[in-house]
Amino acid sequence: MTTTSNPIHPQARIGHVHLKVANLDRALAFYCGVLGFTLKAHYGTQAAFIAAGDYHHHIGLNTWESEGGSQPAPGTTGLFHLAILYPTRASLADALRRLDEAGIALDGASDHGVSEALYLRDPDMNGVELYRDRPEADWPRDAEGGLTMFTRRLDLADLRAAGEHS
Repeated sequence: MTTTSNPIHPQARIGHVHLKVANLDRALAFYCGVLGFTLKAHYGTQAAFIAAGDYHHHIGLNTWESEGGSQPAPGTTGLFHLAILYPTRASLADALRRLDEAGIALDGASDHGVSEALYLRDPDMNGVELYRDRPEADWPRDAEGGLTMFTRRLDLADLRAAGEHS
């Protein structure tokens, strides 16, 4: 493992991501229409900025280099997925409900011990992870206090039920 003697500030966060898309309207239909992000601004006809809440933008969508473009070929480098953090289990359950209603299939659903995650593809085949973190006190740890993350199948029926009881 590579370490550094001068680590990044522990409160640094990834503020937003920009995605190259082939069709801006199709991307907005997915991110705003299905996932529920709010359109904050258009930049001409080639870009849009969307967010959750009052933030200026969490996701930028643009066709500057990709209008009408093809999906990335398997086996090439690039974005594996963008991850959208939900604040509660009920809000993640709501995301699953939205996907179900839109008929969007999951690529997978995992319990990682520290988090619960849904994996899918947007219309441009960009990987998308929708997840919620468990409280840090509930993270699995070994006898020395180190994290013992794992990947197990997420119980989707239980997650759906969490949304019904909120």
